[in-house]
Amino acid sequence: MAVEKIWKLREGAEADNVRQLSSELGVDPVLAELLVQRGVSTFEQARSFFRPSLDNLHDPFLMTDMDKAVERVHRAVSSGEKILVYGDYDVDGTTAVSLVYTFLRRLTDRLDFYIPERYDEGYGVSYKGIDWAYENGFGLIITLDCGIKANEKVEYARERGIDMIICDHHLPENDLPKAVAVLDPKREDCFYPFDDLSGCGVGFKLVQAYSQKYGMPFESLIPLMDLLVVSIASDLVSVVGENRILAHYGLKQLNSGPREGLLAMIQLSGLEPGHLTIDDIVFKIGPRINAAGRMESGRIAVELLTAINVDEAIRIGNEINEHNNERKNIDRRITQEALEMVESGKCLSSGKATIVYNPQWHKGVVGIVASRLVEAYYKPTIVFTMSQGGLVTGSARSVHGFDLYDAIESCADLLENFGGHLYAAGLTLREENLQAFCERIEKHISGKIIPEMQTPVVDIDAMLNFSQITPKFLRILKQFQPFGPGNAAPVFRTDNVYDNGMGRKVGAEGGHLKLELIQESHPYHHISAIAFNMADYFDHIKTGNPIDVCYSIVENYYRGTSNTQLRVKDLRERDELV
Repeated sequence: MAVEKIWKLREGAEADNVRQLSSELGVDPVLAELLVQRGVSTFEQARSFFRPSLDNLHDPFLMTDMDKAVERVHRAVSSGEKILVYGDYDVDGTTAVSLVYTFLRRLTDRLDFYIPERYDEGYGVSYKGIDWAYENGFGLIITLDCGIKANEKVEYARERGIDMIICDHHLPENDLPKAVAVLDPKREDCFYPFDDLSGCGVGFKLVQAYSQKYGMPFESLIPLMDLLVVSIASDLVSVVGENRILAHYGLKQLNSGPREGLLAMIQLSGLEPGHLTIDDIVFKIGPRINAAGRMESGRIAVELLTAINVDEAIRIGNEINEHNNERKNIDRRITQEALEMVESGKCLSSGKATIVYNPQWHKGVVGIVASRLVEAYYKPTIVFTMSQGGLVTGSARSVHGFDLYDAIESCADLLENFGGHLYAAGLTLREENLQAFCERIEKHISGKIIPEMQTPVVDIDAMLNFSQITPKFLRILKQFQPFGPGNAAPVFRTDNVYDNGMGRKVGAEGGHLKLELIQESHPYHHISAIAFNMADYFDHIKTGNPIDVCYSIVENYYRGTSNTQLRVKDLRERDELV
């Protein structure tokens, strides 16, 4: 059975505010409470929240160096100089490259793109990439989703007569690269009003600025927004402020007129065109695009996303889908091997941290496996394998509230390289240092982690009766979308419910539950529910025993029909005498 979770109900908003907003909007008080939790407390704020407007996008020229970047791109376009669009191999990088490349393709044919090879060049700007640009006569490189720390590489390019424009969204160090322009809303000297754009978002602001300066209608940029929403969803940036506007219109574009490559991904994912959500991108589309860089090359992801021929898009889409199937098979096998290692005591650590190592494991999936182990044991986790050059490489994932990057940094003298952030990091080290690293980081984690960090928490937004889930309630709740960090899908709790006898196990191995739930106090109002990986509760539920459930509410589309479904986050057996 899964790790037991703590259920935590959010503190209620100010009752008078909730009552007033509920009255002004004519909505259920639970919906008014959700709005107040999101900082929406007036009618005008609610209208802005429910009706995102492109008019509220910020002026791109508020971003430091934007004028320099636009001028340099225009000079290259006007003079026929060769431009190389360079980006990372993940979803954010490949969508960013595809967006800027698609835009510039309208202006010049002196253009190409470059995605570094994950296992040969690694993350970010590489010397190999700059050499390729030099050998092929490129005078300008535009980096996307990378480059903010590439000081030496920018200098290396400059010595070879190549200018660089950096478009990044990662946190800079004190000394910025000496590029022609450095676009990064996280620069200390950048006062752009929104600093949580994705890498693709920064690329979009560049093409928005160029269009604005040279009289191109904003409407010509809207077809690029399907790429933008894929990056926002996949890179897990906050879906508030400017990102909420961009994601809203990106979803509209993705649902109404997606580019050929994304349409191929939609069809291969078995999704319902016209009804796509952020979740569909996160769990279906994004992983397929990522699989290209994990298993083969990120370049084919850009070829897919910039394809203008239907047959070509389908051909590349099928190739990427095969890579994703291969990735899933490898991921499942390695996860099982890692779980068996932990259970048999053959891991490097199973104290306050989970650390496993197998030199044969595929480097492209160790991050996914680390996430699976966190789900299983809820501990900071590092999964190691062997990399090129005899180095051990690892991917680390943390639990809520624990700074794993800080723990890794405390062992920096044992490492060849490391990078990342609070909850996810990558690292490389020599095999002879592995045991010492494991001992030291286990000691560090043991001294820092507290009991509250060792149990997963389900944050519950509100208590809800099934009778409140009316068509009007659902219609308004749907307008809270797009969901994501900063505007998470609301989680509700309903107590004392039971299955109507139609519940069953579903999924390839019967690991999930499909239920028809009824609330004891409202026996005529039943609702469908899906509980992933909760088949262990089936024997309790099938005999009519009551349970308490935490869930989000989703609209489930299948073959042209839709129904409301509860997506169960957690459930508890309930004592019938309660």
